[in-house]
Amino acid sequence: PSGTPHRATVGDVIASAPAPGAPHGLLAKVTKVVGETDAGTEVQTEPATLNALLGDDTARGTVPVDPAAFDVEKLLPDVDLSWTKAGDVHVGPQGAEVPLGSLRLDVRAEVPTAAGAPVSAAASVSGYVQVAPQVDFRYGGDGYDTAPASAYLGVSGDWTSGWALKGRAAAAATPVRIPFAKLHADPVLQVGPVPVVVNLDLTCYVQISGDGTVTVDVEQDVKGGFRAGGTFSSAKGWTPVSSADMTATPVRTSVTTAGSVRAALGAQATVGLYGAVGVAADLAPYLRGEATGTVTGSDGRLDAKAVWAVYGGVDLSGTLRLQLAVFGTPVLQRDLPLGTLHREWKLAGGGTP
Repeated sequence: PSGTPHRATVGDVIASAPAPGAPHGLLAKVTKVVGETDAGTEVQTEPATLNALLGDDTARGTVPVDPAAFDVEKLLPDVDLSWTKAGDVHVGPQGAEVPLGSLRLDVRAEVPTAAGAPVSAAASVSGYVQVAPQVDFRYGGDGYDTAPASAYLGVSGDWTSGWALKGRAAAAATPVRIPFAKLHADPVLQVGPVPVVVNLDLTCYVQISGDGTVTVDVEQDVKGGFRAGGTFSSAKGWTPVSSADMTATPVRTSVTTAGSVRAALGAQATVGLYGAVGVAADLAPYLRGEATGTVTGSDGRLDAKAVWAVYGGVDLSGTLRLQLAVFGTPVLQRDLPLGTLHREWKLAGGGTP
C-alpha cells in the first residue's frame, strides 16, 4: 500500500547525507540483507558508484560553503577565526571586517631565526587568509550501467590575503611548511531526492625556504580568484582544470644583506564525494626577496655595489585522484597532475651591479 516503507533488498543503492556512523555521507550498494533489528534492517554493503544511482539524470550545481558549516582545528596558538552572516551575526575578533560568505583566518607565528643573527633580526610571519570557497559539481548521465557522458568536480572561490615576513629566518633550500589551521565541511547538493555529498578539506599553512642569510621586512596584499578540478567526457576521459587570477599590492619592502628567502601563505584543498577524495590542489601566493652585495638595500636606497629585489607570485598545483571512479567512470590508472600554474611579478627593487 501507499506509504509503506521500502524494505532493503540486495542490489539497492543507498545515498545518505552526513549522519552518525557516516560523517562524510554514504554511497553504498546492498550485498546482503542480514535481518531486522530494533534499530531497523541490518544489511551488508559495498561501495557504489554515482551512475548506479543517478542513471541518465543530469545535475549541475555550484554550492557556496557556509563559513559556519566548517569544522576548524587550530594548529598554532595565535590563530583567530572570523566570519559574518546575514542578520549582523559576527564571529571572531572585533574589527576584523569579513564580507558575507567569507571565512577569515588571522595568524602570527615566530619562526626559527638564523644562527648568528642579531636579536633585532628575530624572524616572524604574520597575516591573514580570507576565502569564500564553493564546490562545483556536474553530472550528465548516460544510463545506470554505463559511464556518464560528462562530469565535473572541483573547488573555486575568491581569495584575499595579506601577510608580512620580518627578520632573518633560518631557512633552507628545502621548503619548511608550517600548517596553522585545518577546515572541513560536507556541503550537500540535492539531485531530486538524492543527496550528493561533497567533502571539502582546507589546510592553511606558512611555508619558508631560502639560504638563511638575508634579512627582510616585506609585506604584500593579494586578491583574486582560483579554480581547480577535473572534467570528464566520454571522448577524452578525465582532464585537469586549473586557473588562478591574482593581483598583488606591495605594502612594505626592505632587503638587508645578501641572500634569498621565499615565504608563502597558502592552502591545500581536497575535494571528494562521500569520503572518496577526487581532487587535490595547492594554492600558494608567495613573497620572494633576494639581494647580492654586502650592504643594505631598502626601498631604492642602497650601496652602489648591491642589487636587491622583492617579488610576489602564485603557484597552483595538484592532482586528480583514482577515487574519481566514484562517478562510475573508468578507473584512472594513475593520479593525473593538474599541471603547475606559476606567475611572478616584481614588487620593488633597485641598485647597481
